[in-house]
This record gives sequence, C-alpha cells and structure tokens, in this order.
Amino acid sequence: MLKAKTRWMINPTDEAIIKTLTDGLAITPLVASLLVNRGIHTLDEAREFLHQDLNSFHDPFLLKDMEKAVNRIKLAIENKENILIFGDYDADGVSSTTVLLTTLRNLGAEASFYIPNRFTEGYGPNEAAFRFAHAQGFSLIITVDTGIAAVHEANIAKELGVDLIITDHHEPGPILPDALAIVHPKQPNCPYPFKELAGVGVAFKLCHALLGELPVDLLEIAAIGTIADLVSLKDENRLIAKMGLKQMKSTNRVGLKALLKVANVDLSTINEETIGFALAPRINAVGRLQSADPAVDLLLSDNEDEAMEIAHEIDLLNKERQKLVNNMTEEAIEEVEANFPIEDNPVLVIAKENWNPGVVGIVASRLVERYYRPTIVLSIDNEKGIAKGSARSIEGFDLFENLSTCRDILPHFGGHPMAAGMTLKLEDVEELRKRLVEKGKQQLTETDFIPITKVDVCCKLEEITVHSIEEMQKLAPFGVDNPKPIVQIEEVTLANVRKIGSEQNHLKLVFEDDVHQLDSVGFGLGYIHDELSLSVQLSAIGELSINEWNNFRKPQLMLQDIKVDTWQLFDFRGTREVDKLLGSVVKSTNDSLIVTFQSKMFNALIKKGYEENSFFVDSIELAREVNINNKHIILLDIPNSVDLLHAIFSKGKPSRIYAIFLQEAEHFFATIPTREHFKWFYAFLLKKGTFNLKQQGEKLANYKGWTKETIDFMSQVFFELEFVTIENGVISTKSTTSKRDLAESKTYAQKQMQIELEKTLLYTSYMQLKQWFEDQFESSKHAFVNV
Repeated sequence: MLKAKTRWMINPTDEAIIKTLTDGLAITPLVASLLVNRGIHTLDEAREFLHQDLNSFHDPFLLKDMEKAVNRIKLAIENKENILIFGDYDADGVSSTTVLLTTLRNLGAEASFYIPNRFTEGYGPNEAAFRFAHAQGFSLIITVDTGIAAVHEANIAKELGVDLIITDHHEPGPILPDALAIVHPKQPNCPYPFKELAGVGVAFKLCHALLGELPVDLLEIAAIGTIADLVSLKDENRLIAKMGLKQMKSTNRVGLKALLKVANVDLSTINEETIGFALAPRINAVGRLQSADPAVDLLLSDNEDEAMEIAHEIDLLNKERQKLVNNMTEEAIEEVEANFPIEDNPVLVIAKENWNPGVVGIVASRLVERYYRPTIVLSIDNEKGIAKGSARSIEGFDLFENLSTCRDILPHFGGHPMAAGMTLKLEDVEELRKRLVEKGKQQLTETDFIPITKVDVCCKLEEITVHSIEEMQKLAPFGVDNPKPIVQIEEVTLANVRKIGSEQNHLKLVFEDDVHQLDSVGFGLGYIHDELSLSVQLSAIGELSINEWNNFRKPQLMLQDIKVDTWQLFDFRGTREVDKLLGSVVKSTNDSLIVTFQSKMFNALIKKGYEENSFFVDSIELAREVNINNKHIILLDIPNSVDLLHAIFSKGKPSRIYAIFLQEAEHFFATIPTREHFKWFYAFLLKKGTFNLKQQGEKLANYKGWTKETIDFMSQVFFELEFVTIENGVISTKSTTSKRDLAESKTYAQKQMQIELEKTLLYTSYMQLKQWFEDQFESSKHAFVNV
C-alpha cells in the first residue's frame, strides 16, 4: 500500500448533462465533464464560457455610485482640479493605479498617484497621507484596490474639504466610509451582476464608464492584477484575463516588454502562469521591499532605456525578496518547532522582531504548505509597540469571519476568507493567538489538517489523447474557480518507473492498461521510487500536458500524487545490501516489522539494535502472536514450514512484504539423494551388516562423490522406516523388514517440503512469488479460522 499525500476530492458528474454538452458542442466527454464541474450545465452557458467576446462585458453604470463618481471626476477634469489616485503596493494595486492614471491623463486630467509605503505607513489610506494630499492642493482623491475600511480617513477627507471616491473589492465591513461615492460590487444594495472583480477590475469599469467605451488597450494591464490577486476567473474576470493575455502576446507597451524580457519570457508562450510566476512576483517584490512607485513608473513608461533600467532594478529586488523569504521561512519553522507544537495549535500565530513586513504573507503561505493550518506571521516593531502581518488559511476556516470577531484588538485589518492583512498592538498578539487557537479547536477537525486536492474528473487512459488535451485549452485561462484541470486515473498498472535528473530527485513512470500506455513525470517525487513495486495496480492524479520531442507529440501526466490500495511485494532476494535495506525500511515508517525464523538471525538483529522492530518465529504459537495487519514486514529468512506463514497471515494482511529470504543451507541445490542412491546405500549396508557412521561415513561420501550430510540423511530415513538401528554412531541392518515408501519418513518428507518451499521462495519469478503469497493469504483465512 501507499497512502496519498492529500485528500482527493472528486467532483461528482452528471452523465446526462455531459452527453448533452458532448453532442451539442462536438467536444470530448473529458472536456464536457470539466465544464460541468465548473457549474456549466446548459449549452448556452457552455457557449458563453467558451466563446466570450468584448460584448460580454456588463454595463459599468450598474455599479452603485458609478454615475456619481463619473460626474465628479469629469467636473474635476473640466475645472483642472488636482486629482490623486491612492493605490496599493501589490500587483493588483499597481495595475489598478496604472489603468486609472492612464485613462485620466488621456482625458486631460491633472492627475498623480500615491502608494503608501508598506513600512512607514502600512496598508490602506491613512490620515497623514490625506493631510499631505490636501496640503499639496489635491481636491479629489480616488482610491483603487483599497479604501473600503477607511472609515476614519473618510472623515478626515470630509473635514479637509477633499472629495473622496472609493473603488475597492475587499470585503466590506459593518460600517462603510462616509465618502462621496463608493464603487464596490459587494457593497449593500449594489445591483452589479458580477461581484468578484479584482481591484483592477473595478478600476477598469470606472475607466469604461469615464470613456464611454471599453478601454481595450488597458486589458493587458487589467489582466495582471486580475490573475495576480487570485480572484475567481469567471464572468468578467475570465474575459479580462483571456483578452488581456491575448493582447499581451503582441504588446507594444514599453515597460511591459522590458519586464517580460528580464523575466526571460517568450511572448508567444504567454499564459496565466506568465503572470502568476514571472510578472506578479516581480511587481510585488517592489512594494514588499521598498516604495512600489517604480512598478507604476515601469508600466507607464514609454522610454525603452528608462524601462529596461527599472525592469532590471525590479528583477534584482525580486532576487533579494526570494533570499529574504527563504531565510525568514527557516526562522519561522524554527519558531514553530520550538514554541508552538502543531498538535496544540490548530492556528499558528508567529511573531518576531525585525521580520520584513513586506514578505510575511509569502512566509505565511510557506508555513501553510508545510503544516497545513491557518497561519498568521507578524513582524514586531518594538519602537512603535505594534505588530504588522499577514494571514493565510485552509478550507474550513474563514479568516475574515474569524478575524472579524477580534475587531476590538485589530484596529486595522482586511482581506478575504483565505487571506488577510492586519496591524495590532504588541500587547494584543498573545490574546489574538489565544482566541484564534480556541476558534481553531472549535471549528477544525483532524481531517481538516490533511491537505485537499480537488480532482476534476476520473478518466481512462484511452480518453487521454493529444486531441483531448488540446481541446482542454479552450477552458483557459486557468485560475481560481477555473483551475487547471486535475485528472485521476484509477487502477492502472505500473509498467516502468525510474529516477531521473542529475540528483535523481525526479520520477519517470509509465502507466498501462490492457491496451494503452501513458507517460508520467513527477518533479521532486523521486523518493516515491522506493515506495512502488513492479507491476503494482495504482491510482494517480496530475495535470495533463503534451510532450513534444523530435516533432513527435504524445500526452503525458504531470504527476502530483499517487496511491496504492493493495498490498505490495518488494523483491530483494539475493540483495547484498541487507543492512542498508533494513535501515531504510525501518526508518521510513513506524509500522515496520522484521520477521526471522532462525535464532541466529534474530540474535544478529538484536546486536544491530533492531530489537523493537524484530520478531522471532519458530513455532505456530509464536507465529500467531505476530500482528502483521497493514504493516511493512520484512521476511529476513526462510521458515522451516509453510504453516508458520499461514499462522502469521491468519492475523491479517500486510501492506507490504519485503522478501529477502536469506538462507545458510540451500536445500534446493544440496545433493538430493535419488531412489538409486537409497538403493545402493541400503545394499551396501546389507552387505556390511554394520557400519560406523562416525568413523567411516566421510570416507564413503568421498568415495561416492556425495556429502557427509547425504550419508547422514539417508541413514536417518532408514532409521525412521525401521530398516536399520543406530547406536553410538553405528548403523546396523535389521534381519526382517516390511516394504515401505520413503515418503513415510518424517525426515524425508521434511526435506522434500523444504526443497519445494525454497524453490518457491527463492527461485520463482516476481509474479509467481506474488501469486503464491496471494494464495497463502486466502488459505490462511481458512486454515486458522477457529484459532
């Protein structure tokens, strides 16, 4: 057996709907299943999802307060008022700022932008910034990707006589700011049909309303914030991402081209992962380590030299960010291991002085990956007496909801069910930890702490073709609520497995059924190689892709997880590295057990320190005491009787058998006396009358080319058949005997049985040995049913 690393949650499917979509759209059942799993159940919904165009955008004036906001901005433009865009320092905030500032300047506005410094100002609008803006002559402030929690700051703006327009997408609190206009799809009484826009999506809708036409040229910037902020890629978000990525492939935007160049991105290969893994981390790195202004400057730049200079600066900041994150993650893990054992902390709240507040969110994500529980990472500022941090969660624990119950000690916080940011007093950190740990104990179970992998569809190897994988790309771009499909293949045979890579840390596998084969690659999964036996039946999950090599294209599975539900046989007969094998198996699991049938072997195991993991069996009674059910058992040597194995297996079935079968005396290849041997030796004894085995047995063996053991064996057989007597090593024939079969001798029968057992356990093929064990499991159920 091999347990999966995660819980595989397979979406249920409706075969009738799948058939309707397959027939009506002329698509494969695999793709139809993926559509159904995304909540698409009719042909019209499917066509709309697959064939969106620019006409699919909603009317921006459906957003509450949009008309009020547009009228005020147009008045400001007409009166030449100074307009300030107040943004955020992440990729969504940077792209939101860029989109709105570009539009305002194209309309002739006197507009500037302001992004607060993460380290000196923290997240969101603040009083000092608003007072500064007023002093600089700004009469209108427009927030993008922030502001919905700025209740105090809105009052300050009103006090200063500065009009405030808020555009945001974060969860609204119970009290909304007293602003001139709030453009937010989730605010109460807003009729807008799509509620999941990113911050840049809301800003984009404001630009649409201001221009009176869709700002198509800004879609590529809007796509950055939409994909980077991990919002639901449905409806308009999907449209923004899809159209924006298409536009980005042929972009003329100087700053964007420079950033793509330093990230070594080929324009023709751009997809959602380009933003997720190349652009967004670099843009985010700027605001995480310093002021985010250069990121906006880059996206606005129309000078190639300036753009390349800024892009290189941003790339260096990203490398610095990566190093910082790695160091902080190591420190955070040490903090958890030393002070917050996970068995007592369903929610982790980790705080340390001088941690960079710009990367605490990434570190929180790393800790969630490692420990799989909601995590808050805080940076302590002793001078100010505050802690700033970020939180990441797991399914089953709504961060925003739980943090909302702690508003009395969280003067500044905001976010979503799965992520949040906050600032609190230093003396309240312990209280926050105490409350959240208690809520974790109330809301989370042991099962919740096992990571979940959502599987889209279970398919057969015959369904996985180059065509079906190409057709899956119609569902792109992938992201939240439209994830890159995870498929499961069930009960296929492992035809081949090997480690690959310079460090042998990756895995190459071949799966097969009766007719078809599928290649699979598991990056970083090389350790699983030793967990899989040849020809085992297994199930696997992963992402499908097309492997192209020498103009030949074939499907492959990028392996994510694997499991084996049946017992496995690992054949180590003849191995010369017994000590190494014992060490690795015992070390790898607490459920390992070394079974030995020879006292000499058992004593050797004791000397090597395996006493707790070893069991000596030389009788049926001892065999019955061995609990091998669902354990990894190592059969170190060969039993004297198959009955010992029957007795062991009567208690259950192991999850794995490691067959070594060391044997000092190889009965199978020892001299086996034939009936002619017995006939000659008996005639010899009759002629002699008496024969001294001790004195003359060795000489006779050499004369005949036998072994001394052969002479002794035949003598014991004759004794048991009452053909001879043996006294003080002297063998004498009896005057009268009855005819008897050799098999009536216990020694002869035991020898034959041992030879057959050794032949089976040592010299059969892998598949023959596995089938033999299967037969033993079955017969053991009946042989000891009443034991």
